[in-house]
Amino acid sequence: MLQPFLLIIFLLVLIESKGGVFYKQIRVGKNNVDFKLFKIRTMFKDADKKGLLTIGERDNRITRTGYFLRKYKIDEFPQLLNILAGDMSFVGPRPEVRKYVDLYTESQRNVLSVKPGLTDLASLKYYNENEHLSKFDDPEKEYIQTVMPDKIKLNLEYIGMQNLGLDIKILLQTLFKWVKK
Repeated sequence: MLQPFLLIIFLLVLIESKGGVFYKQIRVGKNNVDFKLFKIRTMFKDADKKGLLTIGERDNRITRTGYFLRKYKIDEFPQLLNILAGDMSFVGPRPEVRKYVDLYTESQRNVLSVKPGLTDLASLKYYNENEHLSKFDDPEKEYIQTVMPDKIKLNLEYIGMQNLGLDIKILLQTLFKWVKK
């Protein structure tokens, strides 16, 4: 059912810019172990060398097709492979890159006690994180000093009350946000 849709997306990604269809990035998972996170490539080749955060609606590193894929979170679909491989779960703290995990305090590292997820409470609150960060002169500073600690706080709260009912609620809220967009 999704195959024709995905085939069109893959062709658009390949036609619009050099590089493969998939983007792999090292993220930090459960027990502070690195793994390769999969996404559909939305940026021009090697664009991540110019910075890890994407800022605002018009980051010139992102392709036209990439804007569409990111807007509707379609670029996240390949993370189902990470779930099948056992690196991730459907719900849990979003996996972070090592650069930012290295800034965690000892208590913040408790978010690494569970498998990272495709969605979480922080993903719901910061659904439009790129737009938020684009309002600041130093988006990375805002991310490190405000957004990241708040996300970690939400994730620690989730870990403290984690249960199937909460996971279903988070999945349904994520689906609702996705369909609404």
